[in-house]
Amino acid sequence: MKVLPYPVVVCLILVAAMSTSPREGEILTINQVAEYLKVTERTIYRLAAAKKIPAFKVGGTWRFSLADIDSWIKQQSMDGLDMGRDSGGEAKEQNQDREKK
Repeated sequence: MKVLPYPVVVCLILVAAMSTSPREGEILTINQVAEYLKVTERTIYRLAAAKKIPAFKVGGTWRFSLADIDSWIKQQSMDGLDMGRDSGGEAKEQNQDREKK
């Protein structure tokens, strides 16, 4: 262990951000994506084969860009919020129509 002759200040927020942020350009396997998303490998294979998740093949095996998967997750979350708003709005309109009758 080396002792430095001057004080060192560590910014814990910066260290945490660096350790949790996705590494640029990282490529994942089906197994890694399944673990990341907490689903089975079979689910990931089906999503990839149906082109419902961003993926590509290398030598016949599926690979995934971590950055693309993170973007896909965000998009899925936004789509879910939009659907909730749509269904809530439709239900509200239907209730208003019933009240008029």
